[in-house]
Amino acid sequence: MSFNTTLKINEPTAIITVSGELDASSAPLFKTEVEKAAATNPEKLVLMTQKLDYMSSAGLRVLIFAKQKMGVNVDIYMVGLQEPIIETLKKTGFDQSVIFVDEYVDDQVFLS
Repeated sequence: MSFNTTLKINEPTAIITVSGELDASSAPLFKTEVEKAAATNPEKLVLMTQKLDYMSSAGLRVLIFAKQKMGVNVDIYMVGLQEPIIETLKKTGFDQSVIFVDEYVDDQVFLS
């Protein structure tokens, strides 16, 4: 399956939508979007992950990079994650660095 990512800036929020498989070949595309988002100095980063089917360790490294790049004051929301990816994030402890939410609508997050 292919990977797609898009960035939308809705100040003060950066929204990155990802879909498909986030692996070693697609991680650089995701990292580029994270860098673009960080350049806008957002107050929060929302990752729309409802259609993210798979994430390898390369994808996890980009998430860690995103947290470092955004800084400790920027919350990262992961919207609509599938259970296998949630389990991976929990096993690595990265679930403590992001906020899992069910929905994101009109700059409002709806917690799980």
